[in-house]
Amino acid sequence: MRIGVVFPQTEIGSDADMVRRYGMRVEDLGFTHVLAYDHVVGADPDVHQGWRGPYDVNTTFHEPFVLFGFLAALTALELVTGIIILPQRQTVLVAKQAAEVDLLTRGRFRFGVGLGWNRVEYEALGRDFHDRGRRIEEQVQLLRRLWTEQSVTHDGPSERITGAGLAPLPVQRPIPIWFGAQSEAAYRRVGRLADGWFPQVPPGPKLDEARAVVEAAARDAGRDPARIGMEGRVTWGDGGVEQLLTHVDRWRAAGASHLSINTMGSGLGEVERHLAVLASVAAALELVPA
Repeated sequence: MRIGVVFPQTEIGSDADMVRRYGMRVEDLGFTHVLAYDHVVGADPDVHQGWRGPYDVNTTFHEPFVLFGFLAALTALELVTGIIILPQRQTVLVAKQAAEVDLLTRGRFRFGVGLGWNRVEYEALGRDFHDRGRRIEEQVQLLRRLWTEQSVTHDGPSERITGAGLAPLPVQRPIPIWFGAQSEAAYRRVGRLADGWFPQVPPGPKLDEARAVVEAAARDAGRDPARIGMEGRVTWGDGGVEQLLTHVDRWRAAGASHLSINTMGSGLGEVERHLAVLASVAAALELVPA
């Protein structure tokens, strides 16, 4: 099981030196990858009365593709989007950005995608919130063609390309696409289309039920369920290292291929405190330093 970290988007701030420090130290500690969340804009609660979202206009988010270009120059970590809200972005531009990150990382890029929940963000980016589930399926199929074919012609329900292609193509052809999933429809989509998935439930009966849907959908699509990766997430909490190790073991027993340690939202504040916690976790897990 490959163990990485969740980039502490909402707490790391805007200082490039802190981003550099975080990425380089995480690699030194022996973690295998950095996973970053995505939001382009935040909603203003003063305008959107009764706003209930977990993030708003005051919440810090670095743009993942640009962030990864920066980290690719500093580390040999695998870089993972967890997730890019794909239907609110232009597919061909996303294909180009992802291909560039894959080149800069020398093929150490995993492209996590999902539907998102923020209607305000969809409106700001000029995309329809209501048909996002249908559109993401067409987008995924088109991305894989753009990453493997020199010239693409496609005329679908939402996308149109006439004899155009990317240059240069990525190292990975195609780049692996992983899905965030927390509904039965999303689980079926994982089974049909994904190289891997990020469950939003911990190991136990709910994960077992979700995985059964994923595996059934994969078999129905003529795919081998065993080839679909699964990445869990464990959040640092009051129980410290001992409790965290228990959760890591549960994900390992559940068959996770990857795992991310999340320190965001744990009240740690400044970057050095996040890194101190990750150092204790790395030592407890006996990770091999870079």
